[in-house]
Amino acid sequence: MALFEKILIANRGEIACRIIRTARRLGIATVAVYSDADACALHVKEADEAVRIGAPASRESYLKGDAIIEAAQKTGAQAIHPGYGFLSENEDFAAACCKAGIVFIGPSPESIRAMGLKDKAKDIMEKAGVPVVPGYKGEKQDIKTLQEAADKTGYPVLIKAVAGGGGKGMRLVERREDFAAALESCKREAKSSFANDHVLIEKYIIRPRHVEIQVFGDSHGNAVHLFERDCSLQRRHQKVVEEAPAPGLPEKVRQEMGASAVKAIRALRYTNAGTIEFIMDSRTYDFYFMEMNTRIQVEHPVTEMITGVDLIEWQLRVAAGEMLPLTQEKIAANGHAFEARLYAEDPANNFLPQAGRVARFRPAPQARTDTGIAGGDAITIHYDPMIAKIIVSGRNRDEALRALREALSQTILSGPVTNQEFLANIAAHKDFAAAHLDTGFIARHEKELLPENYGQPEEVDLICAAVFCLSGAGAESPESPCGDPWGGADSWRLNGYLTRTLTFAAGNTRFEVTAECRGREFVITAGEKEFSVIRESFADDVLKLLVGGVAESAQIVAAGPQVTVFRNGRVLRLGLYNRGGAGAEGVGEGRILAPMPGKIINVMVRRGDAVAQDQPIMIMEAMKMEMTIKAGCAGIVESLAVAVNDQVPEGTTLAEIRADVGSGTKGRKT
Repeated sequence: MALFEKILIANRGEIACRIIRTARRLGIATVAVYSDADACALHVKEADEAVRIGAPASRESYLKGDAIIEAAQKTGAQAIHPGYGFLSENEDFAAACCKAGIVFIGPSPESIRAMGLKDKAKDIMEKAGVPVVPGYKGEKQDIKTLQEAADKTGYPVLIKAVAGGGGKGMRLVERREDFAAALESCKREAKSSFANDHVLIEKYIIRPRHVEIQVFGDSHGNAVHLFERDCSLQRRHQKVVEEAPAPGLPEKVRQEMGASAVKAIRALRYTNAGTIEFIMDSRTYDFYFMEMNTRIQVEHPVTEMITGVDLIEWQLRVAAGEMLPLTQEKIAANGHAFEARLYAEDPANNFLPQAGRVARFRPAPQARTDTGIAGGDAITIHYDPMIAKIIVSGRNRDEALRALREALSQTILSGPVTNQEFLANIAAHKDFAAAHLDTGFIARHEKELLPENYGQPEEVDLICAAVFCLSGAGAESPESPCGDPWGGADSWRLNGYLTRTLTFAAGNTRFEVTAECRGREFVITAGEKEFSVIRESFADDVLKLLVGGVAESAQIVAAGPQVTVFRNGRVLRLGLYNRGGAGAEGVGEGRILAPMPGKIINVMVRRGDAVAQDQPIMIMEAMKMEMTIKAGCAGIVESLAVAVNDQVPEGTTLAEIRADVGSGTKGRKT
């Protein structure tokens, strides 16, 4: 049976690039769609054709099913691959594709509908003989009925919106007296997010694991599973690190889970890729159906790594009417794989999403990196801030974990703040290495994964940054903040040697480093300590030093007013303040810049007001979240450049404060 000649990809970012890669290998032409924000995006460049579908907001572009179908018709695409997110689990869009004579590369609208509501999905699973979590999923939604159901189930319980997903419309209730307030809050969020405030009650499994089974069905009645993935490493119900197979599962449990998942898709007469998600008691290995995702998953690469199967190719072949390429007995799992999700977010600031331009991005050479970003691209406020998926494998879990640690240390990305160091801390944690996994892992180990000095430089980091700048290592780059390393007004001679003081910043904390240059040798004062430093070499962004006779090395990238130091799994983004020197931007403590594009929704000060360091001065809305902008120093508000309702690009000057010389300048933005 012939495969498609041309497909349209109704998605963006890394999954669009991922689909393009497989389609090209199979000789299938691809059509990308893009919003105005993505006109120069990587998926647009890599596709054979590209069609603009609207403004940056998702509802005006990637969620416009009619515009996407029209683009497919105009370009002659025979099928549409929805990727994940956006319209991938929208039964109306799947039905509209069929009506337009275009193949939807996914399950039938009926299957999407059947699994779309959690209560109905549980009914289907129960009838198919799949174990489900004890609880209540009835039509009666009055508080008395729901309270009684929770009491009968036994606390703790989860209240879950039947139409929910992605962690929304979900509340954990540990005591009876908290139930009514949690129910009201859950229903309110469900109504706002899903236009459906019906909920179900489930027994909350203490220290649960999230284990899911990759399934596939075809139109010839065949159904298989491709083993399991463990997705227990989560933050706010969002997956952070995934692995396959799930470590420590007894073989009997593994086989029972796979058989249950196949029962489920046979009951649905399901076609194409899907995932049956189970919640598992980490102590007893009892497992229960949680939900089904009727699409390809973000974490599908770990399954590909252990099975050698290209799941996107299977999707295309099944959608074209072919039989599954392999029967169950011919699908084998070998080795172990991890995936870590690299996000533009600030773990030290409550994981606040970040936006901005990626100055440099160099993936780790030995890892598979699925991304839709290249150096020079922007992370915008309009879409999910995931930058890339870092995927590794090994002959066993220990070998794969070593590969993950190495890949995280070798990935070079300068620009917006990311969770790279946070991921490295997870990979280095002894309990993660021992596979002591459950969905509370991150919350339980938060103080170790986000220590007090997270994002703050050590003395060696400051020394590396200073030697890099003062030896002119990055001065040849037009993006470098270093400029002429000795041309500033703050350079002078001491005992015949050039001496200079540099001021770096991490957040709102300032660090002064004084360096006396003696050719390849420097005498550097950082904090209250003096160090003898010899620069050995700088090549391929790697700076090698002898600090007090001890070998040190770091990868360093400079762009804009920022020097990024990658050392020992840590990522330090240091602003360079040149106090009148050449090359760097004259950004002082009193100049406050927009950290990302957004809207000003409140201004709490006026020109002439006296403010304290870290005093809130305005609130900005960005990426659907509110952030408080604080004064970087104590002083007088000299100017206010914005007003309420102003839309501001990243880097816009919001206010300037004339510093009070007698005040301290240390602190952290929150």
